[in-house]
Amino acid sequence: MKIGIVGLGKLGMPVALAISLKGHDVVGYDIRAESMQKDSFPHRELGPNDEDSMEEALRNSDLKFGSIDDVVNHSEIIFVAVQTPHESQFEGITRIPDERKDFDYAWLKDAMGNLAAAVQRGGQDKVVILISTVLPGTLSREILPLLNDHVKLCYNPFFIAMGTTIRDFYYPEFILFGVLDDGAAQKAEEFYKTINNAPFYRTTLENAELIKVSYNTFIGMKIVFANVVMEICHKLPNVDCDKVMDGLRLAGRRLMSGAYLTGGMGDGGGCHPRDNIALSWLAKKLDLSYDWYESVMVAREDQTAWLADLILAHGKDLPKVILGKSFKPETNLTVGSPSILLSNIVREKGSSVEMYDPYVDGEVVPEFCKVPSCFFIGTKHDSFKNFDYPAGSIVLDPHRYIPDKEGVTVVQIGKGQGAKSN
Repeated sequence: MKIGIVGLGKLGMPVALAISLKGHDVVGYDIRAESMQKDSFPHRELGPNDEDSMEEALRNSDLKFGSIDDVVNHSEIIFVAVQTPHESQFEGITRIPDERKDFDYAWLKDAMGNLAAAVQRGGQDKVVILISTVLPGTLSREILPLLNDHVKLCYNPFFIAMGTTIRDFYYPEFILFGVLDDGAAQKAEEFYKTINNAPFYRTTLENAELIKVSYNTFIGMKIVFANVVMEICHKLPNVDCDKVMDGLRLAGRRLMSGAYLTGGMGDGGGCHPRDNIALSWLAKKLDLSYDWYESVMVAREDQTAWLADLILAHGKDLPKVILGKSFKPETNLTVGSPSILLSNIVREKGSSVEMYDPYVDGEVVPEFCKVPSCFFIGTKHDSFKNFDYPAGSIVLDPHRYIPDKEGVTVVQIGKGQGAKSN
C-alpha cells in the first residue's frame, strides 16, 4: 500500500521505517525539515532484527520524504504521530504539583488542521489514522471540528516502548482501533494483516482514548504494588521481594489474566477487604513510605458511597431496595459483602433501604419488592435478570446485564450517554 506518515519524531520515524521494511511505499513529512533525513536518528532505537541501532536500516530503506501535500497525494492511509506533550512539572521528574493539567494539544491541532486542508486541496477521501495519546473526549472536542468530509478519521494509539518501537509495532498484544467510518476501518485492517496477526479490536473513538491511557496507568499501578511489597520485604526478616513476585506470577488464572477486570461492585468475601485492612495496619507498623493498602480500601469505600448517591438521586421519590446480600453471585455467604456496605452507607446518608437475596433469605419474594421502587442490583445473581420488577420502577444495574423491561427504567451504570456497542 501507499502509506503516509505525518510527524517523524521518536515514534513516527521508527514506525515509518517499520512499515517501509514490510514492503509498503512510505512517504513521510515533519514540520521540522531536519527530521526528514535518513543519515542518523537522535534517539536510541533497536533495529528491525534487534540490532543496537535502527540507523543502518534507516539509511538503506526505501523511505521517502516530501511536503504535506506530497504525503496526501501519495497515500491511501496516512498515520499521524504528532506529540501531545506535558509540561516538565507533570512528567514525573519532580514532586507532583498541586495543580493538574491536560496534555498540550497545540502541536496536534496544528498538524491536523494543516493535514485536513491538504486533503481538501487534493479533493479525495483519505483514511487518516491518529496514533497520538489523548485523554477521553479530546478527539470529539479538539480534532473533529478541524476536519472536513474528505478526512476519514480513525484512532489507533500504539502500545509500544521507546527503544523497541519496531519490535513492538510488529508484535503487539492487540491493535486498538477507534472507528468512525467502517470503510476506513476495513482499509486499515487489511493493511495490518500485512504487518502482523494481532487481534484487531474495533471500538468507538472515546473507548479507544480511554483504553490507551488506562493501559498505561495499569502498568503504573502494578509497579507501585510491586514496590510496596519490596519495601515490606526490606523491613521484615527472611522475606525476598523477588521470591514473592515469582510466586504471584504463577497465578495465571486470576492475577495475571483478564479476571476481575469488570466494572461493578467492590470486592468482598472472607479475604479481600480484611487482608487489605490488616496489611494497612502492618504498613503503619513498619512505617512504610505510603500505605497503599489503605488507599485501596478508601477507594472501595468512596466508590460504594458514589453508588449510594446514585440510589438517592434516582430513587428520590421511591422506596429503595438493594437486591443481593451475598458477596458474589450464586452463594449465600455475606462476609465482606459490598452490597451490605452499600446499604449501611445509604442509611448513613439518612435514607431507609430494604435488602433481598434469594440465596440468603429464600425464594419467597418479600412484599416490599412488589411495589414500584428504586432497585439496585448489588449481587449479580442470574435470577435478577427475569425478576418481576413492578411497573414504574427504576433498576440501577452496575453489572450491565439486566435487559430492558417494559414499564421499567433500567439504568446501566458504566455506560455513558450515547454509548454504543462498538
